Amino acid sequence: MAKKDPTDLSVEEKLKTLYQLQTTLSAIDEKRLLRGELPLEVQDLEDEIVGLNSRVERIDSDINEYQDAVAQKKKEIAQAQASVDRYNMQLESVKNNREYDTLTKEIEFQSLEIELCNKKIREAMAKVEDKKNELEQTRQLIEERSSVLNEKKGELDEIMQETREEEEKLKGRADELEAKIEPRLLSSFMRIRKNAHNGLGIVYVQRGACGGCFNKIPPQRQLDIKMHKKIIVCEYCGRIIIDSELAGVKPATAETEDKTKRKRTARKTTKKAGEE
Repeated sequence: MAKKDPTDLSVEEKLKTLYQLQTTLSAIDEKRLLRGELPLEVQDLEDEIVGLNSRVERIDSDINEYQDAVAQKKKEIAQAQASVDRYNMQLESVKNNREYDTLTKEIEFQSLEIELCNKKIREAMAKVEDKKNELEQTRQLIEERSSVLNEKKGELDEIMQETREEEEKLKGRADELEAKIEPRLLSSFMRIRKNAHNGLGIVYVQRGACGGCFNKIPPQRQLDIKMHKKIIVCEYCGRIIIDSELAGVKPATAETEDKTKRKRTARKTTKKAGEE
């Protein structure tokens, strides 16, 4: 049998299908609510661990740079010391004061270079030590966060295992219902549902009011809703509105009348029994 074109459905059929989709999606939402904040907590922990690993990489890179700088300064010290030794040897064979002054100044300059390099090395080594401490703390933090993440993932997997099969069935049902609804109407419904804080895109009239925002609906508009001739949205919250009968819910007024009748019958029975 060929599938019925969604555009061929009557307004009543469209509204009924939309409401069935809403109840199915709400059931899926309830399943997801069972997970609580766990998915967000797991995501936050995973993001934090990624950030911490990036920090470890940066710290390692900084340590390598400082160590390379230390190695470079040690080379410069060796070169300066070789120059000092050479100039000291030349001092033994100077022929005049001018050569002596020149060599003395060079020795002094190279000695200052050595002192400066040693200072840079001490500063770099201090930074390396600080970075190593930071690296150790970061790795400990990664270990702690990874342990918490594993616990949270275990809890989440356990909950998802319990609800996965039923949720998959509900998703399949939702897909079937969505296929029966014309794309434009489905898109509008999904947009309304997304903007609603409770995820309700279609609601039924409850005691003369919108079942979403609970604002009163004028009698004439209520009559239009019961006619099922066109899709009507709440002028306050924008949700699609249907009557309780279409939603398969017994009107509250009817329930109240039934209870009142039962109470009256009970009173009459009690009164008759008392008279007898």
